[in-house]
Amino acid sequence: MKSIYPFVKRTLDAFTAAILLILLSPIILLLFLLLSIANNGSPIFYQRRPGKDEKIFTICKFKTMTDKTDQDGNLLPDGQRVTRIGSFIRKTSLDEIPQLFNVLKGDMSFVGPRPLLVRYLPYYTPKEKIRHSVRPGISGLAQVSVERNVLKWDQRFRLDIEYVENISFLLDLKILFWTFLKVIRPKDVIVDPTVVLPALDVERKSQMA
Repeated sequence: MKSIYPFVKRTLDAFTAAILLILLSPIILLLFLLLSIANNGSPIFYQRRPGKDEKIFTICKFKTMTDKTDQDGNLLPDGQRVTRIGSFIRKTSLDEIPQLFNVLKGDMSFVGPRPLLVRYLPYYTPKEKIRHSVRPGISGLAQVSVERNVLKWDQRFRLDIEYVENISFLLDLKILFWTFLKVIRPKDVIVDPTVVLPALDVERKSQMA
């Protein structure tokens, strides 16, 4: 079962994403309109992320922050740019809905290690690089942990490795169930995770200094 599951998983991902996009289309259109107003016509956030085998793709999410800058032209901290509706959308994980298009396209899966920033690629250990041997996910083992957004990087990566080494249909079902519980009971969501977790490259540069 384990040897054929990655192929079955891709088929299940594509089929489920297509169905959900149809069912959620009214909500998608509503959020698109509301965020277009809140963000001055810019409702979708796009960013390049590394996917399977470190192939770069463009992830899409609902944009929960404005592009406000300081007097020097630098973006303000996340916590100062999150809009009121953006905060609600982020806490309820509705900002993740556009990633269904990434799943349908084949860039992502419903379950897998979260795709992080491209600039982090040089800072993974050889063991941690295994997280890029599978498609990244909308949710993953690290995201359904008790601490969720306050996990340290080493803890997150250990969970990513554990998932990759034990990937199975049953494990994916458990993670999806736990994800559903997290969404309906968002007790530990942090709007600005940079407050409690430094960027990976910054943290590991300091460790090397």
